[in-house]
Amino acid sequence: MLVPDDADEDEAAAIVAALSTYLREQAAESEDAPTWAGKRWQFAGRVTALQQRDVRVPTEAPTDAWTASGRTDRMP
Repeated sequence: MLVPDDADEDEAAAIVAALSTYLREQAAESEDAPTWAGKRWQFAGRVTALQQRDVRVPTEAPTDAWTASGRTDRMP
């Protein structure tokens, strides 16, 4: 239950507005954070082409390409 049963219309509207703002800010922050979304396979393909070996890029690998390229020896 997000809104208490005994909340009047103004209280309920304030709660919903605060939660909406919070969720929008969280979504915006997560969009700004760098991720491997859609790039893991591209990076793995580049490693295959350049190093003649297949790797699996972990989701927790650094998202900066230069840093990740220095760690390809640790990728299975």
